[in-house]
Parts: sequence; structure tokens; C-alpha cells
Amino acid sequence: MQKINQAKEKLNEVIYGKPDTIELLFVALIAGGHVLLESVPGTGKTKLAKSFAKVMDGDFSRVQFTPDVLPSDVTGIRYFNPKTQEFELRAGPVVTNVFLGDEINRATPKTQSSLLEVMEEGQTTIDGETVVLERPFIVIATQNPVESNYGTFPLPEAQLDRFLFQIDLGYPNLDEEKKILTNYRVEDPFEKLEAVLTVDEIVQLQEKCKAVEISDVVADYLLGLVHASREHTDVELGISPRGMLGCMRASQAKAMMNGRAFVTPEDVKNLIPYIFEHRIILTMDASIKKTKQDIVNEIIEKVPVPVECWNDQ
Repeated sequence: MQKINQAKEKLNEVIYGKPDTIELLFVALIAGGHVLLESVPGTGKTKLAKSFAKVMDGDFSRVQFTPDVLPSDVTGIRYFNPKTQEFELRAGPVVTNVFLGDEINRATPKTQSSLLEVMEEGQTTIDGETVVLERPFIVIATQNPVESNYGTFPLPEAQLDRFLFQIDLGYPNLDEEKKILTNYRVEDPFEKLEAVLTVDEIVQLQEKCKAVEISDVVADYLLGLVHASREHTDVELGISPRGMLGCMRASQAKAMMNGRAFVTPEDVKNLIPYIFEHRIILTMDASIKKTKQDIVNEIIEKVPVPVECWNDQ
């Protein structure tokens, strides 16, 4: 985990005041998940994604989503080469290690759906031909807060469910912004950012993550939270099996990054807000009185945290 810690330190020198977000990005990467970053414009969402790709020495591509972007602009096309008189496959920007979908909710639903296959199966189909992506692969999508957007297309439930985490960056505090002013006065720290990890090392960590133990006690706690989301009177749609599996894998990744070979209930509990909030759908009456955050907090409080002696040896 030494290199992961070094990579996090490097990112903290470029993106100030967001250590928890940076931690979650690495958890998602090791867990094989994807991340949706939501915040007002200008808070560093795009720079965070670019810096993340640079520090892991992975291929990076970006699509600036607008209503006129087509699915083929994302996945790729088969075109006719007049020199060879044959059709050739031209893979789109999604064939990479880190794919940044900037302002994803400005794309039409048809274009948004072009990411469904690649996010779930790690492959894309171009004119009937399947292209398997090399690991690691992570989608980092950004969007501005929904309530401040006009002429946008909210992501459907099936799309949101494919994001392991939804993270709200928010504004930096006063001290953090003063540090930004000081350190960005002469040059952009991003220019000096160097790779710490390799893609092969990340794949090894992803495989190692699967060996992290989850006891029956912790598994039952996780299941209790999932079922509580489905049974809550204010929730119309609860957590799916995909969300449950994502929570398990993310908890394993978090435990491994903390130097443990087993998952604790706290690992699960700390990740629940980032996994549950964008997945649950409230009833019409509840959405008027409460927020999703309120409901998730109620679910966490309702399910008792198991008490067990954890051996750190």
C-alpha cells in the first residue's frame, strides 16, 4: 500500500482539501467501480480526474458531453478506408484506462446509454464487433448539481446504479482556498505531477482485493443495510444486488488500503452514504419532506452495528 499512499500524497499536492475524495477514488479503482463527481462549476472535478490518471500512468481520454454528441463519438465507428477499400474499426475514446465523461447529464439519453455496456462489462460493441477493454478501467463522470441545470437530461436509474460512488466535492474552505492562491500563483502543480503507480500494479491490487476476508457477521450487517433500504416506508426503490456487490468490493478495497486482510463493520458503514444516496428513489410524499441523505442516515441508525472482537494481527 506504500505506492497508493504516495499517489494520494501527490494528488493532495494538486487538489487541495479533498483527501477523502481522493481516498474514495482509489477505493473505486481497486474495487473496479466507477465514480460520479457532482459539484458546482469550477471546483476541480476535471482536474481531479486528469491528475488521477496521470499519477497512475494510465491512458486518459475525455469527452465533453453536449446534446449533439453521438454514441459513436464515445464508443467508436467502423469506417471505409478508400486506400485499402475495406472497412476498418476505429475505437472511440472510451477504450482507455481512465475515461472522463465531462458534464454527462448534458448528453442525450441515447448517448448516455452508450456507456452502459462498458461500465458493467468492461467491453463495448462497435457495429456488431465486441472490443474488450484492458484493465484497469474506470469511468469518472462529472455533473453540476441537478437543480442548477437547464436543458439537461438526468441520468436514469440504470445508469446511476452503475456508478459505485457519487461524491459531492463542494467548495474548499478559507484556508484551503488561500493555499490554492499561494501554490497556483506561479505555476500549475499539475505540470509537475509524476506517475507513482503502473497499470500492472493496479491490476495486481484489484486481484489482491478479492482475497480480503468478509466474515458472516459483516456480511449480515451489509445485507441488513441493503434490505433496510428496500423496506423503508419512504423509499420507492432500494439498493439493487449490483449495489450490494459494489458495497462488498468497496469495503474490501478500503480494508486493504488500511492494511487489513479483513473487513470491519466500520468499513461498510463509512462507505454507505456514497453508495446508497444516488441509488435510492424516494416516494413522492417523502421527497417533499426529506432528502436522500436524511433517509440514508435513518437506515444507518436503524441497523445496529455488530460488535465483534477484531484481531489486527
